Amino acid sequence: MNENLLTLKEQLLRLYDRQNGSFADVPDFLSDQRKFSLEHFRTIGFPTKANEYWKGTDLEKLLGTNYEFGNDLKIDHGLDVNHVFKCEIHNFESLFFANYNGYNLYDTVQLKRLESGVIAGSINQAMKEYPEIVKRFFDQSSAVSYNGLTALNVALATDGLFIYVPENVHCETPMQLVNLIRHPRSAFLQTRNLIILEKNSSLTFLQCDDSLEDRNSFKNSVSEFFIAEGARLDHYKLQNKDITSAMVNTSFFNIETKGILHSNIITFNAGAIRNEFIVNLNGREASADLSGLYLIDKTQHVDNQLFVKHNAPECTSRQTFKGILDDEAGAVFTGHIYVAEGAVKTQAYQSNKNILLTDTASVMSKPFLEIYNDDVKCSHGSTTGQIDRDAMFYLQQRGICEKNARMLMMYAFADEVVRKIEVERLQHRTEDMIHRRLKGELSSCDQCILHCNPDHITPFQIDERLL
Repeated sequence: MNENLLTLKEQLLRLYDRQNGSFADVPDFLSDQRKFSLEHFRTIGFPTKANEYWKGTDLEKLLGTNYEFGNDLKIDHGLDVNHVFKCEIHNFESLFFANYNGYNLYDTVQLKRLESGVIAGSINQAMKEYPEIVKRFFDQSSAVSYNGLTALNVALATDGLFIYVPENVHCETPMQLVNLIRHPRSAFLQTRNLIILEKNSSLTFLQCDDSLEDRNSFKNSVSEFFIAEGARLDHYKLQNKDITSAMVNTSFFNIETKGILHSNIITFNAGAIRNEFIVNLNGREASADLSGLYLIDKTQHVDNQLFVKHNAPECTSRQTFKGILDDEAGAVFTGHIYVAEGAVKTQAYQSNKNILLTDTASVMSKPFLEIYNDDVKCSHGSTTGQIDRDAMFYLQQRGICEKNARMLMMYAFADEVVRKIEVERLQHRTEDMIHRRLKGELSSCDQCILHCNPDHITPFQIDERLL
């Protein structure tokens, strides 16, 4: 490990010691977990390229800067959310949450309890008001031992979103979390989310990762999702990060009998982003449909790591990830399907397809099956190439110019993933953003649903079709 990483590691260990007093009001179980996690991080440190799953992303390079963290980034928790955000959703009601520089902002209360029994808001506040619920689920996905970054997150996470959906409750209104970084210097952030769906409940959840006035920030975010028997989670993630930013997004999904996960992640812009999805199909007939699309150029880098574990019989999983890369952009895809002994009648399908628009763009794709019984239906495939010249010729022979023919080919390529978005208004909005991104009309800020103004108020002009 290089000197910069060792220095950063020591700084973070000292940060824990300095903040230890501020953890006095957390439940005993969390205090113990923080200490355990810190010692685990002290032992193993940051992941390096010696780890097979980190060969495609150079974490040492991303962390090789001087960061500010802890109280240097702290904001007033009592700050009116409208002082920083202004949200306008036309003809549509949604539950909106904002995380700004690692801390939750709120308008009146930090934690909301709806008439249906749904609880949503700051995870820090949830630990105080509902410690028995948090204790049941927090860090129950072996997250601490997963790697040094997840251990560090438990020890130093500042805040995050907590959602609890009781049994038989169907949330008709989607929930949206906007994670925004705005800091004049290099910020090192830790956030933690916990989303719980009890038996036969349902939720649509939209996450947006964005950055404004970013200066080489690094965000380490961990999310845990629990989908109980018969529950359904529709999970959407839109990423539009500044080219100087870096983010590691680790998500653990635990799905019980007949539980359903539908997830779609679309990356419009990135500095360097690593998305890790660890999906545990723990109950009979559980299912997970994971889709992703990344549209990157310049020197942007996206690393998607999927690990789907079939731990029970008759479970189904599908992975459909596609990428369009221009200039010197680079992407990594690892799709690992694990079928445990006894997980009979498993159905698992995986596909990763990429289009390279230049000779300098690159993709590292590694589909992987690990199967321990015979009664399964599994397949995987990966393709990387350029736009089909024969198809281009076919379109041009019908009077379509080369530029429009290329656009049609790329749009058709992306359409398979977009059509998996089951929220109609969000699908239409995403289609428009992809179309404009492929035409090269938009900068990182222009294409985002966020719009800055000179008065440092960040209005969210959200089209009524968005949700």
